[in-house]
Amino acid sequence: MDGSAPHVGAGTGIGPLSGLRVLDMSRVLAGPWCTQCLADLGAEVLKIEAPGEGDETRTWGPPSMGGVSAYFACANRAKQSLIVDLKSEAGRDMIRGLAAKADILVENFKGGTMERMGLSYDELTKINPRLIYCAISGYGRTGPNSERAGYDFVIQAETGLMSVTGFPDGAPTKVGVAVSDLFSGLYASQAILAAVVGRARTGRGTFIDVALFDCQLAALANVAANVLATGGRPKRYGNAHPNVVPYELFDAADGPIALAIGNDRQFRTLCNRVLDLPELVTDPDFSTNALRVVNRVRLRPLLADRILSAPRSHWLARLKAESLPGGELFSVDEALQSPQAVERGLVKCFDSENGADAGRIKVVRYPVNFGDGLPDPTPPPALGEGGEELANRWMKND
Repeated sequence: MDGSAPHVGAGTGIGPLSGLRVLDMSRVLAGPWCTQCLADLGAEVLKIEAPGEGDETRTWGPPSMGGVSAYFACANRAKQSLIVDLKSEAGRDMIRGLAAKADILVENFKGGTMERMGLSYDELTKINPRLIYCAISGYGRTGPNSERAGYDFVIQAETGLMSVTGFPDGAPTKVGVAVSDLFSGLYASQAILAAVVGRARTGRGTFIDVALFDCQLAALANVAANVLATGGRPKRYGNAHPNVVPYELFDAADGPIALAIGNDRQFRTLCNRVLDLPELVTDPDFSTNALRVVNRVRLRPLLADRILSAPRSHWLARLKAESLPGGELFSVDEALQSPQAVERGLVKCFDSENGADAGRIKVVRYPVNFGDGLPDPTPPPALGEGGEELANRWMKND
């Protein structure tokens, strides 16, 4: 991957990252999400966990599956677990030895923690100049908040995400998934892969500073761009879109449908061939998307009354016939069991044989398909499972 020979015997030999070794010193979600992406792509991931309960998310339940909390299972498949006491000098020495053999180290301690343990990038790069060191934190390594702990809920509040989520007459609302953590994990994995490519050219590793605050601000995308363009404070639109109309949920006779009309041609087709409302096409207030945004308060009830007159199946069939974007509102369980999810094989099942906790562990697999295939993932490890064997192999360079 980086121009050097892969580690002999590393991984399964399947996947674009086969041969790369990842020392995972992260926990909870952002860091583990990043390293799980690398594991899914074929890298060997050695997850370091504290004695006792290990990663906090092992206890974040119910629910659990096969003796593993569902939360832990969602972010830790395809890894091996090694128990290391970082409070002891012996434990810190073990990390130094593993870092000397690793390609990538990922950690998400508060700023200054790794420095106090003598495990900073500056220290470890003396041992392994090729090490790619990714530090994920709430606020990064600079700025007035650099030593604060980062929590997704607080980041959603402080970046303005909550202020634009929810209905206009309701309270600011968090997103139902920890998106700040997930965005940060994905940005981190992208940056790591860029560093691997860069290392092939320079022969050197690098330090990567990933902050949840930064990543969530970047992921505000068009909302942030709107503010930068106007200087104004954005509103909450509920299920509607600030820049595109109509783009929201509408109630049909037997339940809601999602309608996403992205351009003027689609709007004309919607009115003429789906809703039988040709008068809206010739109405000067609705002739362009910009005008529909300005006049959304007048347009919405006209569309809503017509859609309410027939069931979802009627409108969805018409939308499909005209290749217009629309869909049924599913619950998460319905989406996971949908024909599309089943056909794509998105749910991966593992058998667990942990004594009284025997059972099935189910996860949503890595959502990208590779023509050359990816390794078949292993289930999330029990605390300490598989790590000692993998660590010994690293140290022996097998």
